[in-house]
Amino acid sequence: GKENVDSWHNRGRGGETTRFHTVNVAQPVRFSRKCPTGWHHYEGTASCYRVYLNGENYWDAVQTCQRVNGSLATFTADQELRFILAQEWDLEEKAFVRKDQRRFWVGYQYVITNRNHSLEGHWEVAYKGSSEVFLPPDPIFGSAMAEKENVLCAQLQCFHFPTLRHHGLHSWYAENCYEKSSFLCKRSQTCVDIKDNIVDEGYYFTPKGNDPCLSCTCHNGEPEMCVAALCERPQGCQQYRKDPKECCKFTCLDP
Repeated sequence: GKENVDSWHNRGRGGETTRFHTVNVAQPVRFSRKCPTGWHHYEGTASCYRVYLNGENYWDAVQTCQRVNGSLATFTADQELRFILAQEWDLEEKAFVRKDQRRFWVGYQYVITNRNHSLEGHWEVAYKGSSEVFLPPDPIFGSAMAEKENVLCAQLQCFHFPTLRHHGLHSWYAENCYEKSSFLCKRSQTCVDIKDNIVDEGYYFTPKGNDPCLSCTCHNGEPEMCVAALCERPQGCQQYRKDPKECCKFTCLDP
């Protein structure tokens, strides 16, 4: 309180030695994660993205994304696509993933309207309700295309080499939807607690960061109305270590 500080300060001016001893003063907290482990966060869309390596056909990939409260990724603008292309997705080498290039199912479908001399058609968003405004350019047609298929599914190809990746080099493929491929899921940013659990809207939680004594409310994927607890140092212990994930839990390091 200001009154106490002033009285201590005045006494110090009178010649007495003034000592201040503070324990665990609360510091401003930066929340380090808005996505679960394995997901990449993009501030521009307040979204999380993850590549799944297990090769699945388009329809199975759709269901996998839905199980994690997401959908196959669609893009709102070039900036979002550039963010995706610039990421290092830590892909392992699999039978369906070439080392120098990567292709992912994404949330578009190519509807064929004319098969006479050349394939003609247009891109559509796979799921109604998507808010994207970005549609891909004309695709490269995949080699596994069935003759009677009138709907093909979108694969985004990006490249492993950093120089190609950072220049945003990529291609769009219209492929047989039953081919197996890696795929890219997208979901809204969320509250993630200090133990990497996903927190529902309106619930209290301790966010990821450096303060296990923080309690916040989850609102639109952001921690709000946070309250911090301050801990007394452990009694009878000169050297100690604070537990990074448990509030006011210490390990004494004295011999």
